[in-house]
Amino acid sequence: MMSDGKILGLLIAAVVAFILINSSIFTVTEGKQVIILRFGDPKEQITDPGLHFKMPLIDNIRAFEKRILNVDPPSEEVLLADQKRLVVDSFARYRITDMLVFLKTLNTEASAQQRLHTVINSALRSTMGKATLQDILSEKRDSLMEGIQTIVNEEAKRFGIEVVDVRIVRADLPEQVTQATFDRMRSEREREAREARAEGEQLSTEIRSKADKERTILLAEAKRDSEIARGEGDRKAIDIYGQAFGEDPEFYAFYRSLEAYRNSLSNSETTLMISPENDFLKFFKDKMK
Repeated sequence: MMSDGKILGLLIAAVVAFILINSSIFTVTEGKQVIILRFGDPKEQITDPGLHFKMPLIDNIRAFEKRILNVDPPSEEVLLADQKRLVVDSFARYRITDMLVFLKTLNTEASAQQRLHTVINSALRSTMGKATLQDILSEKRDSLMEGIQTIVNEEAKRFGIEVVDVRIVRADLPEQVTQATFDRMRSEREREAREARAEGEQLSTEIRSKADKERTILLAEAKRDSEIARGEGDRKAIDIYGQAFGEDPEFYAFYRSLEAYRNSLSNSETTLMISPENDFLKFFKDKMK
């Protein structure tokens, strides 16, 4: 039979063996890649997922993302070739292609973010400084993005990184320029409104003047026509009266006397003091006889 000491020794050996075996096995998950370091020096790069082995105690592992990562640099103000300023907001996507170079140059993803911010902003300035605002707003924008991506990739290779895409999210005028542009646009619209209002008032005055002129002409023509018609009517009436009275002079004299009586005696307060022999009372005297 085994003694208690031997049993204890076997148990300790089994535990140690388990620990060593367990520490020598590691798993690389999907979307990760690993570099094995032995006493700080790179030993192996592993990009395939699954179970892998390393020397226990003397080997360490560093895991890095295998998937595409995003970098979002801060907005940058750039001067274009036509001397216009734009505030450009961009983003990029990259992946780690060489873990060893990445580890030696940048070491961490945070450092990679900072370095890419600088590289992308520099590429934006150099490329867009040769373009105009019209280029950025036209189909040339895609070729500008390709040029920026090429410049960024040339620099990123030194860090074991590949930039797969660079895009401009937003390109706006600086706030002070935007405000000045809005003010200028508002002033222009106000000027156009004043001109339109003045033209409207001028047109209104012309229309009113024309209408007043036509009204005056119409009234004058109507008055003229009415005077002509009245004169023509009076002339015809005189002709008729003359023809009628010419046929009977005594009746004409009698009619004229009646007109005189009516005009003189129409007011009840009128008092006539004339001689009974006056011709004015001729027909009254004839009636009294």
